[in-house]
Amino acid sequence: MSGAEAETIDPPAGIAARPRTAKASPKQVLAIVSVGICLANLDLFIVNVGLPNIAQDFRNASLEDLSWILNGYAIAYAALLVFFGRLAERHSRNLSFLLGVALFTVASAACALARNVEFLVIFRIVQAAGAALMTPTSLGLLLASFPPEQRSSAVRTWTAIGGLAAALGPLVGGVLVTFDWRWIFIVNVPIGIIALVIGWLKLPEVPGHDVPRPSPWAALLVTCGIGALILAIVKANDWGWSSPGIITALAVAAVCLAAFIWHCLTSRNPFVDPALFKVRPFTGASLVMAPYSAAFGAMLFSVALWEQTVWGWSALKAGLAIAPGPLLVPFTSLLFAGRLIARFGAATAVTAGIGFFASGFVVWATLLGAETNAPVVVAGVMLMGVGVGLTFPTLMGVSAGSLPPSSFATGSGVINMIRQAALAVGVAIFVAILPASAAITDRIAAFHHGWWIMLAFTVAGLVPNYLFIRRKSAR
Repeated sequence: MSGAEAETIDPPAGIAARPRTAKASPKQVLAIVSVGICLANLDLFIVNVGLPNIAQDFRNASLEDLSWILNGYAIAYAALLVFFGRLAERHSRNLSFLLGVALFTVASAACALARNVEFLVIFRIVQAAGAALMTPTSLGLLLASFPPEQRSSAVRTWTAIGGLAAALGPLVGGVLVTFDWRWIFIVNVPIGIIALVIGWLKLPEVPGHDVPRPSPWAALLVTCGIGALILAIVKANDWGWSSPGIITALAVAAVCLAAFIWHCLTSRNPFVDPALFKVRPFTGASLVMAPYSAAFGAMLFSVALWEQTVWGWSALKAGLAIAPGPLLVPFTSLLFAGRLIARFGAATAVTAGIGFFASGFVVWATLLGAETNAPVVVAGVMLMGVGVGLTFPTLMGVSAGSLPPSSFATGSGVINMIRQAALAVGVAIFVAILPASAAITDRIAAFHHGWWIMLAFTVAGLVPNYLFIRRKSAR
C-alpha cells in the first residue's frame, strides 16, 4: 500500500487519527510491533548457548546459578505480562509499547556491562519488565489495526515471527559468542533505538480504556509463587527434597499461588478475570500451552547444553546444528497451518504439531549417544520446528480469536504468562534431572530420561485439545 493510498483510508476502529504523515498501514504496524516481540522472544533463548562462556568469565559459576539467568527472565516476564497488559489498557498503546522498547534497550546495555552472575540476573529481570510491556501492547496495536476477519491470520503471523526469534536464539547466540558473550546483549541496543525512532514516527495512536488498575499485590504473589517453585525444583538435587529449604520453598509457592487464585476468584477487580476461562477455546489453548511450553523450554535448553557439554562443540557449531528447526517455524506456520485449520479445524493442526514435536524427543532419546551424530540432532530439531510452527501460532490464534476486543491485551497477557511460566518450569525440571556427576554415562542417561519426561509433557496437551478445542470446533 502506498503512502497516498494510506492517507485516503479511514483508520480502523479503536485507532485515533494521527497526522497523516505518521499513520501506518496495518501491515506496517505488524512489521513495527514484530520488532518488539522478536527482541522479547529472542532474548528468552539467546543466552542458552552462551552459558558455558558466561560460567568461565564468572569463575565457573554452577549450572544452578546460571539457570537463573534464564529463569529470572522467564519468571519476571510471565508475572509482569498481565500486570503491564492491564496497565497498558488504561493508556495509549503506542506510547506504552515504545516505553517497553526503551526499558528493554537500556537493560540490555546494562546486561552487557554486568560483572557477576547476580547483577546479570538483576538486569535480566529489568529486561524482562521491558519485554512484558512490549508484548501485550504490541498485540493490542496489531489487533486494533486489522479488521476482525484478518485478525486471526495477523496473530498467527505475529506469533510465527516471535516463535522464529525465540527458536533462533541459540543460533544468533552462537554467532555472537564467538566474539564475546556480551555481544548477545549489545546487539539489542541499535535494534531497540531504530525501533523507537520508527515507532514514534509511524505507529498509530490507540487510546486506552477506562478500566480498573491491576493489583500490584497479586502480581507480587504470582511472582513469588512461581519463583519459589522454580527454586525448589532447581535446588532439589543439592538440598534434598526433604530438606528444610526445599520444604520452605514449596510451602511459600503453595501459599502464594493459592492466595493468588483466591484473589482472582473473589476480588471485584481480579488480576486474571476468571470469566476468560469460561470461553472454552481460550481455556483449551491455555491448557495445551502449559505442558507444551514446558517441553519447548526444556528442549532448547537441553540440546544446546548436550552439544557443548557431552560432545564438546563450540557455541557457534551448536547454534548452527539447531538452526534448521527454527527456520521451519515460519515456513510451516505461514504456508501450512492456515490451510490445515481452514480445512480440518484448529484442533487438528494442534494435534499434528504435538505429534511432530513429540517425534523429535523420541529421535533424540533413542539415537543420541556419546559419539557425535549431528544428523540426528538436525532431524530432531526439524521435526520440532514443524511442530512449533503448527502449534504455537494456532493456539495464539485460537485464544485471541475467541475473546472480545476489550479483552485482547489482558487475554494475550494471560496466555503468554502461562507460556513463560511453563518455559521456566521446563528448564528448571531439566536442570534438576541433570546429575552433579561429571561421568559422561551418567549425563547421557540423565539427558535421555529428561527427554522422555518432556515427551510425556508434550503428549499431555492432547487431552485439553480434544476436550475444549476439538469439541468446540465440532459444534
